[in-house]
Amino acid sequence: MDLSRTIVIIGASGHAKVIVDIVERQGDFRILGLIDTFKPLGTKLMGYEVIGGEDCIPRLLAAGETTGGIVAIGHNWVRCQMVRRIREQAPAFQFVSVIHPSARIAREVVLGQGIAIMAGVSINPGTRIGNFCFLNTNSSVDHDNTLGEFSCLQPNAATGGNVGIGAFSSISMGANIIHSVTIGSHTVVGAGSTVLSDLPDSVVAYGTPCRAIRGRKPEDSYY
Repeated sequence: MDLSRTIVIIGASGHAKVIVDIVERQGDFRILGLIDTFKPLGTKLMGYEVIGGEDCIPRLLAAGETTGGIVAIGHNWVRCQMVRRIREQAPAFQFVSVIHPSARIAREVVLGQGIAIMAGVSINPGTRIGNFCFLNTNSSVDHDNTLGEFSCLQPNAATGGNVGIGAFSSISMGANIIHSVTIGSHTVVGAGSTVLSDLPDSVVAYGTPCRAIRGRKPEDSYY
């Protein structure tokens, strides 16, 4: 067995279900089990068991049972904190990326580590997707975009060309961003919004046209 292809999935909630499905359909990795600090050992999700909390990762690496995995946590800031803790406890852990077979990724697209690209996603040429980004179901990223690390597009969100999305920002379901707009870091764009002009860092913005409504902290929920 090629242990470099045996991974753990960190998280055991609804988001992890989507990641499990991608891994199974992609066929590049074997899932050893799930890592979740808050759920009892043996808890099952999609046929896989919770085998421990994050503190068991160094032991799994030392025993040669796995070499890495993916953090399946939907909230950008919480995902970042988990990545940080794993790097501190297990520097050799390798963060893998998973891509659904139905995703359409053009030439000259640069993909970071630890990313997840869901079913039906489209990414056009010249785009750079930062480390630990998630592109959710049927989201669309046009040409020459830049997505900062730990940012995400929710289902059916879409961007025009030459859009920049800052680190840790979330573009909610069905939101549309026209060409050449820049979204700041730690910003949330509300569901169904139409973004016609730049948005600053650390705000919740929504509407058509989209406007900043209030400030937010990195750890705040998206709503």
